[in-house]
Amino acid sequence: MSEFPFLVVVLLGVFGLVLLAEALLARYELMAYTAGWRAATVELPPGMPYARGADPGRPPRAYLVYLDGIGKRRFRDTRDGGRLVQAVIDAAPELRVLGQVQPYSPLADPLVNRPVWEWLRHRVELVLFLHNVMQIFVAADHRYRPLYNRAVGAQIAGQLRLAGYRPDSAIPVVLLSYSGGAQVATGAVEELRTHLRAPLLLITLGGFHNGANDLTHAHHLHQLTSAGDWIERSGMWIFPQRWRVWSGSGWNLARRAGKITVHRLDPATHVGPGSYISREARLPDGRSHLERTTDTVIALIRAHYAAHSDR
Repeated sequence: MSEFPFLVVVLLGVFGLVLLAEALLARYELMAYTAGWRAATVELPPGMPYARGADPGRPPRAYLVYLDGIGKRRFRDTRDGGRLVQAVIDAAPELRVLGQVQPYSPLADPLVNRPVWEWLRHRVELVLFLHNVMQIFVAADHRYRPLYNRAVGAQIAGQLRLAGYRPDSAIPVVLLSYSGGAQVATGAVEELRTHLRAPLLLITLGGFHNGANDLTHAHHLHQLTSAGDWIERSGMWIFPQRWRVWSGSGWNLARRAGKITVHRLDPATHVGPGSYISREARLPDGRSHLERTTDTVIALIRAHYAAHSDR
């Protein structure tokens, strides 16, 4: 065997072992939470508020929880997610915004707080992304999905309470999710209804999810997408529950009930210089992709709470 094929075999073998280890670790964290071996993290780093935006001394028009993509590994936002969150806060001061939720940790434990992961971050950063990718597939797996939904749904409900949300207050809660965060957002609906009985609005941005979660108790889901987003389209291909022929899936039931509205953000891409959150890419009207995404998100939220307050 020549050196090159041998090296390829070795690399594939190592990568396979890494994937296997990641799959086992992803399940272990969920099992540790479910069995009560470890409690979920509640406290934030010193000096970090539970919410930003609206004056905490009076009720906001809505609470917004941002659920980031697979780059999320600390309480603070990723670079791109931070751009979007800050843009929303600046343009909609009536919202109270939470960005600290850990969508890819049932224990609400950021990867940067773990010594082994911190060591890997400086050497093999790809492993960090693989960890969060594996968590998405654990959350989508029918065997683990109910447990994962309860774990992260309870985390979101707990953070909202700490940020000042009062159950039965009728103040809308908005789950704004990017990429794989959509799997968590759709899965948190039932748990948030149980804990908070809050009016729920979901906004997915390039949402990657399996379409199996029950959306009965979500008021509406706005799907922000683009023809240039091949990552979101891949989720629509690989998860049968997103196919129209799977008529009984949560996604298709919600679609037929008129609960899903699609908004085109062409020609944005999922990531990169032309992404939904790009400050550099420009539209014919002069706005950046980030400005258009921010405007769209805020307009949807304001329309929602305006309609809700009229009831």
